[in-house]
Amino acid sequence: MNLPALRKMADSGEKIAVLTCYDASFAALCEAAGVDVLLVGDSLGMVLQGAQDTLQVSMQDMLYHTRCVAAGAKASLIMADMPYGSDATPQTALENARHLIEAGAHVVKLEGRKTEVVRHLAGHGVPVCGHLGFTPQSVHELGGYKVQGRGAAGAQRIVDDALELEQAGACLMLLEMVPAALGKAVTAQLAIPTIGIGAGPDCDAQVLVLHDMLGVYPGKSPRFARNFMQGAASVAQALERYVAAVKSGEFPAAEHCF
Repeated sequence: MNLPALRKMADSGEKIAVLTCYDASFAALCEAAGVDVLLVGDSLGMVLQGAQDTLQVSMQDMLYHTRCVAAGAKASLIMADMPYGSDATPQTALENARHLIEAGAHVVKLEGRKTEVVRHLAGHGVPVCGHLGFTPQSVHELGGYKVQGRGAAGAQRIVDDALELEQAGACLMLLEMVPAALGKAVTAQLAIPTIGIGAGPDCDAQVLVLHDMLGVYPGKSPRFARNFMQGAASVAQALERYVAAVKSGEFPAAEHCF
């Protein structure tokens, strides 16, 4: 799997299945189940480290888990999060992004409207996924885990930011916790594939946190998540069911949308 293949899938209307992943064993299982993209997310701070948010995750954490995933995945595209503070300036972001690429990532993802950072990374050959809507690294600034882009002004701001990041060189765009209608509008206006998490069924790809999808995270499950272990005989079967539900358009359903 690579970026041109993802673009071709999106252009042809084939849905793209994405899951977070943090180790070699799950990387191999996800790949065998047909997951197209493995996201080494800074969500590991919550689901692996037991933190209340993602803000304490370090570059060392991200590098370690990216290496683990790369060791287990042979064909999936691997995307790794830029953790909090690692993309504060274009120069700092480039240095950290290079470390993630060296660790095995094919794409790095960064949160927010950081146009100059994206332009700098893309200009140096680093593939970048933007991340708009709810951005977990800004949880305190946003006042908690709240849907973003409600209302005409908020929606237009996200559309404008997405177009600006695409023009700066982003090759993918993740939309988190936005109204389904906004997810559809952004997807229609961008040439690059969109990845939705609580952003409606019209995004080109869907992603869930692995621990939410398996129903093993002890915290509160978000509205947009679905436990695919229910009714599954094994983890492998749950992963296959997730991929099939994404590919068929069965997931997300109306109850997973805003």
